[in-house]
Amino acid sequence: MRKLTLVLALFSLVATSAWAANKETERVENAGKVMQEILNVPDDIPQTLLDKADCVIVLPSVIKFAIGIGGNYGRGVMTCRSKDFRGRWGAPSMMALEGGSFGLQLGGQATDFVLLVMNDRGANGILTGKVKLGADAAAAAGPKGRDAAAATDVTLRAEILSYSRSRGLFAGISLEGSTLRPDNGANKSLYGKEIPAKDIVLGGAEHAPASARLLLQTLEKRSPKHLD
Repeated sequence: MRKLTLVLALFSLVATSAWAANKETERVENAGKVMQEILNVPDDIPQTLLDKADCVIVLPSVIKFAIGIGGNYGRGVMTCRSKDFRGRWGAPSMMALEGGSFGLQLGGQATDFVLLVMNDRGANGILTGKVKLGADAAAAAGPKGRDAAAATDVTLRAEILSYSRSRGLFAGISLEGSTLRPDNGANKSLYGKEIPAKDIVLGGAEHAPASARLLLQTLEKRSPKHLD
């Protein structure tokens, strides 16, 4: 009986681990689809801003969980350019977006977010702990269009520029008051071991999983070189 209990417990542990890994794999794949679809929008992220970005964060299907009083919850991925932000897009870290109240979502509609991290200070802050947007890191709604003519001094000084897509509408949106942090549990499920997010994204400690292929190929095709 004791052996049977041990076997069942082991089976349950393996099944749970496999389910968690599959869930994170699906999130990474969804992030690739969102990035591809948004970069195919006619009036999308300005090319010059994407080329200047050190990192990109993609959060598919963020859910608003408290109508009127605020609160949002989302999971996604962060990838950065390798070799001091001048090389190819590298292995992603799983990320979490929490808190804040930023409207736009109607009737519980999920919203996709893409965030451009514009400098190494912003990237290092996000990868090493919880960052509150607007307080720990300057954040602004990103301008749209094929060029950055609509960019203001605020957006040009921001460490993070944010965009959203909800009900087919693509727009810049402020996420001030929300927090971003590495999702260490999800990274363990995805990579099979505990490893700091900074080591994954900036240290080259892991190869990108197959699930990240679409995301990285899309970014490499659209923005292969960093623009100073």
